[in-house]
Amino acid sequence: MSFWRKWFGSTETAAEPAKSLEYKGYLIEAEPFKEAGQWQLAGKISKDGKTHRFVRADRFADKAEVADIALKKGQLIVDQLGEAMFKS
Repeated sequence: MSFWRKWFGSTETAAEPAKSLEYKGYLIEAEPFKEAGQWQLAGKISKDGKTHRFVRADRFADKAEVADIALKKGQLIVDQLGEAMFKS
């Protein structure tokens, strides 16, 4: 996310997730976004009204590829952290 977008918000509208997956009772949604001409790996994990967002430094040229990898990263987060991901 660029410096200005972080502080002042984006003019882009929220888009539908590129892909989603139900995994061990969690909903994982791939939400890649364009950054520096490539797709930035990002996603959201939800369960029981709680949400955990993640953004990784990885960037890819292909949106479908980054969406698949975001779902795998979401599964890894669920496996490693479980409910602890929702704690502040």
